[in-house]
Amino acid sequence: MTVKRLSLDGFRNYNTEEVHFCDGINVINGRNAQGKTNLIEAIYYLATGKSFRGASDKELISFNRENACIRADIKSSEREQTLEARFFCGRRREIYANEVKLKKTAELAGRLTAVLFYPDDLAIIKEGASVRRKLMDNSLSQLRPGYLAAFTEFGKLYDHKTRILRDHYEKPQLLELLDDFNIRLAEHSAQLIYYRAAFAKKLSARASIIHKEFSNGQEELVIRYKTVGGMDAADKTPQELLPSLLEHQKNHYNAELRSGLCLSGAHKDDLEIEINGNAARKYASQGQTRTAAVSIKLAERDIFFDDRGEYPVLLLDDVLSELDTKRQEFILGRIKQGQVFVTCCDDAITGALSGGKALRIENGELS
Repeated sequence: MTVKRLSLDGFRNYNTEEVHFCDGINVINGRNAQGKTNLIEAIYYLATGKSFRGASDKELISFNRENACIRADIKSSEREQTLEARFFCGRRREIYANEVKLKKTAELAGRLTAVLFYPDDLAIIKEGASVRRKLMDNSLSQLRPGYLAAFTEFGKLYDHKTRILRDHYEKPQLLELLDDFNIRLAEHSAQLIYYRAAFAKKLSARASIIHKEFSNGQEELVIRYKTVGGMDAADKTPQELLPSLLEHQKNHYNAELRSGLCLSGAHKDDLEIEINGNAARKYASQGQTRTAAVSIKLAERDIFFDDRGEYPVLLLDDVLSELDTKRQEFILGRIKQGQVFVTCCDDAITGALSGGKALRIENGELS
C-alpha cells in the first residue's frame, strides 16, 4: 500500500502543490505551523473520509478559496488507483475513486489503508472510553466495509432513540416508536460488538508481544474488550449476541425513560488496558503511557498486514521528537517495511531516517 503522488489545491495552507513520494520512509521536516500535519491529514482523509483533527470539510478549505481538492495516485495490491476528495464552501464534499463519484463514504473503505500515530494518541491510555472506541472504529472502518455501514446506521438510530427519550414527556406518542428503535439498535450493536471483540483480541495479542520487547521484558501489557452489561462477547456471532442485548435493554427500559439517556448499546464499549496487572489509565507512568501507546499503534499496523497481506501507510505526526533515543530506535527498527510518513522539526531525526526521501515544508510549500 503506497501513495505515489499527492496533489493539493486550496487545502489548508497549501495553494497548489504536487509531490511524489518513495515507497519507504518519507521525512517531512519544517518548523511549526508550516503545513506538516496538514500533509498527513490529507493522506489520512483519503483513507478514511474524515479529518483526524475533527475539522469539518469547510474548515479544510483555504481562507481565500471557495473550494479545495486532494488527489492521490496510490498502489494497492499491485493495482494502481486514483483517489480524490473535493470540498466546496456551499455544498457537500465529493469523493471519487478512479474518476467515479462514490455514493457513500463506505465505498472508500480499503482502497487506501492508513495507521496514524500523533501526540494526541497518548489519550488512548489515559482518557475516557470514547478515545478507545475511536481507535477500534477507525481501524475497522478501513478493514471492514460492513462495519462502517453498521457504525453509520447505529449513529443515526442512537440519535433518534435519544430524541425519543428526551422528548417523550411532552410528546407521549413518541413512545410508540421506541420498541422498533430498540430492536434495530440492538441488531446494529450486535454487529459492532462482534467486530470489536475480534479486533480487540488480535490487538491484545500483538500489542503484548511488542510491548514486552519494547520494555526489555519488564512489562506485560493486556487489553480486554468490555461491552455493555459486562457480557462475554468473545467468539460469538451477532445472532448469539442479540438476545443478551435485548435483555439488557429490557432491564434498563424504565431507567432510560427516567434519565432520558440511552443506557444500552455499543456506545458503552471500552478497552481495559493493564500493565503488569494494574489499570494503565490510573497507574501508568508517563514513560509507560508512551510505550503502551506506541505498542498499540504498531500492533494495529501488524493487524492490517495480517488481514490484507500488505502494510498500511504509516503516518507518524511529530511523534519521534516526543520520545527518547531508546524509543526512537525501537520504532525505527520496526518500520523498515511498508511506506512511512514522518513529520518532525528536528534535523537530527531527519538524519537518523536516512535512506528514504526528505522533504522540507515552509509556508505550505514543499522542497
